[in-house]
Amino acid sequence: MTDFVVVLVTVGSAAEGERIAETLVREQLAACVNVVGPIRSIYTWKGELQRDDERLLVIKTRAAVFDELDRRVRALHSYETPEVIALPISAGSPPYLDWLATGTHR
Repeated sequence: MTDFVVVLVTVGSAAEGERIAETLVREQLAACVNVVGPIRSIYTWKGELQRDDERLLVIKTRAAVFDELDRRVRALHSYETPEVIALPISAGSPPYLDWLATGTHR
């Protein structure tokens, strides 16, 4: 496992995205969160095809805090089953990764 991950989370509004992003950064569960969008999501939920305008949170953090971040996102999120997906960072600029390390609490 790599030390750092990018976590993807979709949210239903910019306000919800900013609230979650600010909480994660304040609590040092993430060094940085980008709120991207609007995006259009097309998916199946409870057997029905859905189309929604959402925002995408791109969260940079340490792999070691993923479980805590996941719990916090699910506690703050309005969706019944929010997307919380971690992708490993296989390489990165050493100064950026050092900064990322100092922005998270573990």
